[in-house]
Amino acid sequence: QVQLVESGGGSVQAGGSLRLSCAAPGLTFSSYAMAWFRQAPGKEREFVAAITWSGDSTDYADSVKGRFTISRLNDKNTSYLLMISLKPEDTAVYYCAVAWRKSIATMAKGVAMDYWGKGTLVTVSS
Repeated sequence: QVQLVESGGGSVQAGGSLRLSCAAPGLTFSSYAMAWFRQAPGKEREFVAAITWSGDSTDYADSVKGRFTISRLNDKNTSYLLMISLKPEDTAVYYCAVAWRKSIATMAKGVAMDYWGKGTLVTVSS
């Protein structure tokens, strides 16, 4: 059973930055598109960012465009989400998920993912 492992969450003040990591030990990572989602207290899970299996294309939610950057290092089986200019409304549990060679558009829907992580909490204070 593959288990994705997120790390890098924490508490920061508004305007600060964090870099989340998603490790995928035991997975042929280079064959999987991956995405980040988040769920704030009392709200539904929402799409944040996605990257193709090759890393040649990315997509972002409008709310994070220009502030978040998704990337991946296939030789390290790891993906990253760099978050800058954080806002209190970015407070949420962040999850990574992967799906075998799915398109960016499909990843953004967050359905039929092959594996999910357990999440890492990001808290942004004003």
